[in-house]
Amino acid sequence: MDHESLRHFADSWGLAALVTLFVAIVIYVMRPKGKKHYREAAEIPLKDDAEAPARRDKGHHRSLPETDAVTGQTMTGHSWDGIRELNTPLPRWWLWTFYATILFSIIYMILYPAVPLISKATGGVLGYTERGALQEELAAAEAAQATQIERIAAASLQEIPADPDLLRFAVAGGRSAFAVNCSQCHGSGGQGAMGFPNLNDDEWLWGGTLDEIQATIAHGIRYEPDPDTRQNAMPAFGRDGLLTRSQIHDLTAYVLSLSDRTAERGDVAAGEALFADNCAACHGADGGGIRELGAPALGNAIWLYGGDEQSVFNTIYSARNGVMPAWQQRLDPVTIKQLTLFVHTLGGGE
Repeated sequence: MDHESLRHFADSWGLAALVTLFVAIVIYVMRPKGKKHYREAAEIPLKDDAEAPARRDKGHHRSLPETDAVTGQTMTGHSWDGIRELNTPLPRWWLWTFYATILFSIIYMILYPAVPLISKATGGVLGYTERGALQEELAAAEAAQATQIERIAAASLQEIPADPDLLRFAVAGGRSAFAVNCSQCHGSGGQGAMGFPNLNDDEWLWGGTLDEIQATIAHGIRYEPDPDTRQNAMPAFGRDGLLTRSQIHDLTAYVLSLSDRTAERGDVAAGEALFADNCAACHGADGGGIRELGAPALGNAIWLYGGDEQSVFNTIYSARNGVMPAWQQRLDPVTIKQLTLFVHTLGGGE
């Protein structure tokens, strides 16, 4: 039985039926004269007990249990292959411990939520719930942080770093927000991945100042629901028929030459002419990139989608237009400030 099945069972009447059965058994066992009946049942001999001598109770017709000559303890009357069983009672401490656990469970069921009903469980006289306790802890944590949160809300991004304690608090909050909202794409340490920028280096597509980072986080990149999102699109030169495959090989050869590499195919001189006509408007005449357009520099070893010849060819042929959500629609302004400060302190902030 898996976890989901157990959860559905616990939310159903099945658990209530088990609890009811358990309580009924306990009541039956502890009923008046119950002990007497169980003792009499234990004294009934089995078929292979016929050879065991029996003593008759004077004035009665029922047999008395045999007593062991060594221990003086009565026998149960049961025999297996000549081995007879002593009727040794359970230790008192064990019985009282067992009774205490039963009493504890009954008290627990009264005090705390325990028995599932149709739409909810019994509330318990204490009114305690795990969710309620969590809400109290969260409220206490929010109250303890309220002063610092208010200070971050009132201060500008440039003023916060001037206060070491406030900056430390803001960065800690940003680290937590980053782990929840950003690490899935950028990595737990901001190291990035294929198609997701590394936030630790000093290469920024849209700028690495505090204000520029905040704008990127708040409005996203190519995120259509936000009218202020950072917007620029690279044409798919091959897929859209703007250039032939041969021309794209020439262009690839020229792009690789910007970082002193040689392509296996393509003509660098022809690619340079194609670059000037089709790419320089965004990436700059020398391939140095233009931040205002989010166009990366092409002359270094930092490549978002891979810098080998085939990867560069694929980028030119089909384009790469990644999307980042606008977090101002999901996070409050203070959290966005904290995220901005955390990203800025990763090592590549300007």
